[in-house]
Amino acid sequence: MAPLPKALAFDVFGTVVDWRTSVARESAGFLEAIGLGGRDPAEFADAWRAQYIAAMIGMKASGREFVVLDVLHREMLEATLRDCGADPATLDESLLADWNRAWHRLDPWPDTVAGLTRLKARFPILTLSNGNIALLLAMARRAGLPWDAILGAEVSGFYKPDRRAYLHTAEVLGIAPGELCLVAAHHGDLAAARAAGLQCAYVDRPQEYGGAPAPDAHHEQAWEWSATSLTDLADQLGC
Repeated sequence: MAPLPKALAFDVFGTVVDWRTSVARESAGFLEAIGLGGRDPAEFADAWRAQYIAAMIGMKASGREFVVLDVLHREMLEATLRDCGADPATLDESLLADWNRAWHRLDPWPDTVAGLTRLKARFPILTLSNGNIALLLAMARRAGLPWDAILGAEVSGFYKPDRRAYLHTAEVLGIAPGELCLVAAHHGDLAAARAAGLQCAYVDRPQEYGGAPAPDAHHEQAWEWSATSLTDLADQLGC
C-alpha cells in the first residue's frame, strides 16, 4: 500500500466541477441572445472545451508568453463562434465577457463538497489546475469549495501537463514530489503527474463528457488510489 501523502492537489475542471452541464446551461441563453438559439448548447460546450488541449499544447509549442486561462477561454469562445458562423467582432463586448465568465460559475458534482470537507479534515487540500486564481476563487465561493489554498497556473507559469506545473506545486508546499498526491478524473493528467514523481488518485467521472468516452482513456495505469467519487476516496484514505 502506498504511503499516505502530505497534501492532496486537485485537478478542478471535470474532477471537482461539472463543466459540461454548467457551460451548456450558461450558453443556452447567450446563443439565443445572438440568434443561434437553434444550436444545441451541450454541443457548443463540447466544441468550446474541445479546443482546450490544443490551446495547452499550442502555448508550449509556440513559445508564446504565458497568459491566464481566462484569456485562452476567450480566444476559444471566439473561435467556436466563428465555427458556428457568428462574427465575434459584431457582438456586444459585455455579452462576450459575461459568457466567458461561464467558466467561473461551474457547479460541483453532487459528492464534491462533502468529499472535500472530509478529505480536508486529514490533509491540506489545494488546487493544481490550469485555471487562473481569479477564476478558481470565484468558482470556489459560488460552489462552496473548502480549499486550503488556491494555486492557479500563474503561480508556476506553466500549464499541465508540463512537468514544471506539478513540481512547482510541491516546491511551494515545501514537500517532495512523492509526498504530494494529484487527484484527477483524467488519466493523461495523472500520467504526467506520475512521470514528475507525484502520487496519483483517480476519481471516475463518467458523465464529464455526457457519457461519451474520455479522450485520454489510453493513458490509464494502476494508480495508487482509484475511486468512484470524492467521498469514496475519503473512505479509502481514512477520512
